[in-house]
Amino acid sequence: MPSKPAKYGIKIWAACDAKSSYALNLQVYTGKPVGGAAERNQGMRVVLDMVQGLRGHNITCDNFFTSYNLGQELLRKKLTMIGTVRKNRTELPAELLAIKNRAPQSSKFVFTDTTALVSYCPKKGRNLLLMSTLHKDAEISTREDRKPNMILDYNATKGGVDNLDKVTGTYSTKRMTARWPLVIFLNIIDVSAYNAFVIFAEIFPEWNKSKLFKRRLFLEELGKALVRDVT
Repeated sequence: MPSKPAKYGIKIWAACDAKSSYALNLQVYTGKPVGGAAERNQGMRVVLDMVQGLRGHNITCDNFFTSYNLGQELLRKKLTMIGTVRKNRTELPAELLAIKNRAPQSSKFVFTDTTALVSYCPKKGRNLLLMSTLHKDAEISTREDRKPNMILDYNATKGGVDNLDKVTGTYSTKRMTARWPLVIFLNIIDVSAYNAFVIFAEIFPEWNKSKLFKRRLFLEELGKALVRDVT
């Protein structure tokens, strides 16, 4: 993946809580199916797999996943969606793609009964597209950049998966190995330990409250508990 700092590795789809980065669901990408044909609508299939068991939540996703059909399918499951949209999506109206003569910090909205689309030009020649089944109106923030509230809500909830990568990389059991099953196993340990810390911190919010390295202390105690002889 040329755009990523770690360009090579095992891809794992993840669904995380936007606030705590608690990992709800993970799925290893195993490549093309047997037969070699590329999977169609992979992004939609992945999201629907990840959200199984959820109800009454909002799903924030990036432009690989976001589509009108996905939004409608999530609504049937009592879930809303907000995400950036690729400009080659066939469901996009032409007026949102045209940016010639558009003023910087201007917004255009399009609505259906269930879906909202916004085109925002942060500066001349740039066009940011978002789709939402959560928003029903064309609200613009009072900030200097006049961003639509739809974009502000997306920015506030988009970082769950990236933050999970960050925190599991800070304290990790991973080591150099050529055995891919071990790579996945060590990642499971890292994510499980982080999830355990999130739950523990919710149950015992006063535990080491004044310290900035609570997670390190938690992992030390967890490691000792796992190797302690209880017989």
